Amino acid sequence: MRQIELPEVSLAVHDEGQGETLLLVHGFPLDHTMWRTQTESFRDSYRVIAPDLRGFGESGKTSGPLSMRQHADDLARLLDALDIGDPVHFCGLSMGGYIAWEFWQNYPARLRSLILCDTRAAGDTEQAAAGRREMAERVPHEGSEYVAEVMLPKLVAPRELEEDTPVARRIREMILKTDPETIVAAQQGMAARADFRARLSEIQHPSLVVVGEQDAITPVDEMRGIAAALPNSRFVPLAEAGHMAPMEQPEAFNAALRDFLDELEPASG
Repeated sequence: MRQIELPEVSLAVHDEGQGETLLLVHGFPLDHTMWRTQTESFRDSYRVIAPDLRGFGESGKTSGPLSMRQHADDLARLLDALDIGDPVHFCGLSMGGYIAWEFWQNYPARLRSLILCDTRAAGDTEQAAAGRREMAERVPHEGSEYVAEVMLPKLVAPRELEEDTPVARRIREMILKTDPETIVAAQQGMAARADFRARLSEIQHPSLVVVGEQDAITPVDEMRGIAAALPNSRFVPLAEAGHMAPMEQPEAFNAALRDFLDELEPASG
């Protein structure tokens, strides 16, 4: 891991390999290690950049809500600091997908393609926002353990929990390591995020839309709708996976991602 000093915060980043840049953006409330199998699979043919977002993992923390725009700006500055000027393949899961929309809106020339995993384009419903507010109120008193108990059953397919698989244990460990203050700040930021549904038809970048068939948070039909609205997209549902499809079914996910990347025309320049 490298520590990259940005003007306001230090970001921890896993940087490995050479070639076109594959930027892997983790979900909430996790860190870059969720992408371990992707890093191992793609480092021989791509420069894999997997950061811990502001407040998460080994990155520095700041005060106040963590907006999706803030994360997108951080990632653009991170690419600058790493001397990455060519467009990147942006792969985001869940909250990472929310950040992808902001990155597209504010830095379209820096995108080569979009890989949208188990995410949504809509903003929060009032019910969802209320759930975020409840967690933000409780986590300072009950800690990350409370978040793990609430979220883990929603994050993975039932089998992962029933069998207490290594994937389920790793996700739990990531959640427990996340600072309660970061959880509060992230929930505040996600509750206030923009709704991008009306803008999907404007996104011309090649896009891969991937979802676990047992995803209880961003269901298959919702993800299929995103793919249908994107002009240049491919939709891939993954069997026996929940919301954490890249971790639950890494071989199938990696195969879908590699097929998508291999079929893109070589970048110009």
